[in-house]
Amino acid sequence: MDRATAPLAGFEAEPAVVDRTVGATGGELVLRRAGEHFEIISNGVFLMDTRDGASEREMVRACLAALPDARGGSGVRVVIAGLGVGFSARRALDDPRVERVHVVELEPAVVEWHRGPLRAAAGDVLADPRCETVCADFTAWLAEAAEEAAADGPWADVICLDTDNGPDWTVVDGNDRLYERAALVRLRRLLRPGGALAFWSAMRSPDFAALLDGEFGSVETVEVPARAGEPDIVYLVRKPAAA
Repeated sequence: MDRATAPLAGFEAEPAVVDRTVGATGGELVLRRAGEHFEIISNGVFLMDTRDGASEREMVRACLAALPDARGGSGVRVVIAGLGVGFSARRALDDPRVERVHVVELEPAVVEWHRGPLRAAAGDVLADPRCETVCADFTAWLAEAAEEAAADGPWADVICLDTDNGPDWTVVDGNDRLYERAALVRLRRLLRPGGALAFWSAMRSPDFAALLDGEFGSVETVEVPARAGEPDIVYLVRKPAAA
């Protein structure tokens, strides 16, 4: 997600509502347009917009760069939790090594917006045949995928979680479970040896970084300057190549 604050005062004209609907969790979900840009609001909380997306792109770039050289040619499979405005998926699809991008998005309305007003925001990601989008709660999807991976073997090279504002500021009820040890165990199970996993956060979370370090042995903290305030944070870990 992009910087989880409202646009700066005077930044542009007052936003206009493009669509308003009831989200999958029962709250209000709103798509607004402000000038040439779009914003997504959930229950009155500003989630993301199309103004920048630098940290979302950096999250995917850093994961792809972290893959072992032996995995660098082609056939890379990427899982992205949260379609948002499409910047994460776009960055993955722009890498020629990527064979498949699996996007898990909770809100059907967000997917529909990408077939309409958001279509051009990230280069029509849904039109790319390598992009597979599933409407599901990522926690439930992960539990099932990890169970299958335990039986059939891991298959993901990169997993990027861009589902909320981070471990210490969740907007959707239940998303805090994605930052618990049980979820990390499932994510690790889904990753192929040498794979990379990243979490987006609107703020630093030392406790979560320590949890990642304990589960994966080390954690890299990537800071990306935001339009205002503290930088956006990407926490990056790797599954050992011998695991």
